[in-house]
Amino acid sequence: MARIRLFVEAPLVSGASLQLDAARSHYVAGVMRARPGEPVLLFNGRDGEFAGSVARAERRGVTLAVGKATRGQPPPSPVSLVMAAVKRDALDMIARAATELGVGAMRPVFTARTNAARVGTTRLRSIAIEAAEQCGRCDVPDIFEPVPLAELLAAWPAGQALVMADERGAAPAALSALEGVVPPLAVLVGPEGGFAPGELDAPAVRAFVTPISLGPRVLRAETAAIAAIALVQARCGDWRSDRPARSS
Repeated sequence: MARIRLFVEAPLVSGASLQLDAARSHYVAGVMRARPGEPVLLFNGRDGEFAGSVARAERRGVTLAVGKATRGQPPPSPVSLVMAAVKRDALDMIARAATELGVGAMRPVFTARTNAARVGTTRLRSIAIEAAEQCGRCDVPDIFEPVPLAELLAAWPAGQALVMADERGAAPAALSALEGVVPPLAVLVGPEGGFAPGELDAPAVRAFVTPISLGPRVLRAETAAIAAIALVQARCGDWRSDRPARSS
């Protein structure tokens, strides 16, 4: 069984040869100490997963030989995450966990109580790639540049539900609230201080927002994001018993 699984940008075709960049070469040859002939698994988010092997292993240049396809490319996840910009460590944890839990996209937003001035989307993509490699996904979630929450809501696509983790305590229990909600959908999680009064109360917004309660305790933003995604995946996503599952 391959101990190295890599995301690559190049097309994957049986019989092809891939030259890794310096960083990936260092990881394969320097960190993992792979030698010629060692098996690897490869994916690029488009062509499925392929078996391969190390053809040449040097820290400054690793060449891989692409073998046979092991899995086809699954359809993209219809569950996405909209998360308020929070502190770096918390946002990193959210990106890693959301990737493992199967979201198809992550959209950072600035809210009235956001406590972060910027979002390092390049860093978040690197974290998502690493998480996808480890958890067995054949794709990497799209990471969008942050926008103000009001701007995102104003352009919200018709027919897509927005499931909001409501920290105010007035929302119905999650499992009952999610009954009848179908993908595509997004999960919305606010900042540490919660959403400001009126931030999600406009009639046009209420039409597509489904508030859910995450229980009687106050949760950190990263905990709330993980809990909300898990509930959505279990109730209406790819954790349902009538969908195929794969464990790593």
